[in-house]
Parts: sequence; structure tokens; C-alpha cells
Amino acid sequence: MPHALIILAFCLLNLLPSAYARDGAVLRIEPLVNQGQLLLDADIDFTLSDELHDAARKGVPLYFTVDLKIQRPRWWWFDATVLTAEQTWRIQFNALTRQWRVGIGERSLPAATLDEALNLVRHVRGWAVGPARRLEAGVRYEGQLRLRLDTSRLARPFQIDALNSKTWSLSTPWKNFSFSLSADTPRE
Repeated sequence: MPHALIILAFCLLNLLPSAYARDGAVLRIEPLVNQGQLLLDADIDFTLSDELHDAARKGVPLYFTVDLKIQRPRWWWFDATVLTAEQTWRIQFNALTRQWRVGIGERSLPAATLDEALNLVRHVRGWAVGPARRLEAGVRYEGQLRLRLDTSRLARPFQIDALNSKTWSLSTPWKNFSFSLSADTPRE
């Protein structure tokens, strides 16, 4: 009898509509050096819940932040933090112009659809995270990267709703990666 109840509960849960945001995953991270800067390319997979889609279509700006930590492991002490960085995208729909806008820092780019706007967040390209001179050649560095919906930047009523609702919480788990620079990599 208890097994039948577990199976029934499992089936009922699978029949429920997908109202919650599916947390995504960081699929690929590629650090590279160009003109003395450490650049990062990353591919991130995530989907928005129906509630987040509706809020975005009604003009509520959504803020997505990518967090990065790069450390140099040390056997004799805690790991040394070499770089920390974050980048935030602001996605908003303008009902008057019927156009999506993606803001990255001071820049604002147009997008035809919400999916097109989200693709700029899903495919990070050429993100300058810091000067390459901070990194030594031949040393192995450990990094971590994640994406999260930054609810702290929302208007106050939405922040309260975000605290009480799982549909407003979207965050990928930290993705670990490691890399080292070769001796012939120009760091200046």
C-alpha cells in the first residue's frame, strides 16, 4: 500500500504544469587572453518560469547576473583569490515601442523577442574580467561561474514577491573550471 501511494504522488507531481523556473546549468567556459585582458566566453542553459515570462511581457525589468571567482590553489594555506567579477544584464520590454531592450552596463541593445534577448545572457562572449598580468604563466588556476536572477535590483514589491515565491528564484549551480596560461601568452 505505501508503494502505491508513492507511485501515485510521483505521477501527480509529473502531471502538474511547469510553473516553476527550471534552474539551468553552465555548459561551457573558455578563458582566453587578448590585448592584455583575460576574456571569458561561456554558454549557459536556463529557462524562465511562466510567471517570469508574464512579468517580463508586462514591462518588469529582469536582471541577470553572472558571478565569477578565480583562485590560485595553495597547499599550505587557503586558496588565494586572484579575480572576482560580475556582469549584469537588464532585460525589459517597452510596451510603447513593442521592443525588447538588453542593457549591459552603459550599453543598450535592441532585441526582437524575449528569446533573442535571453540569448545574449545565455551566450556570454568576450567578457573582460580583468588584466592578464595578474596571472602567472604555468600556474594552474581554479575558477567558478554561475548565473542568477538578481532579485535585489527589482522594484520593492517584486522583491517581496520574490522572497515568497519559488518562481522568482533562478540560479545555476557554480560550475568549476581550471586553466593555466602558457609561457608564450602575451599578458601585457
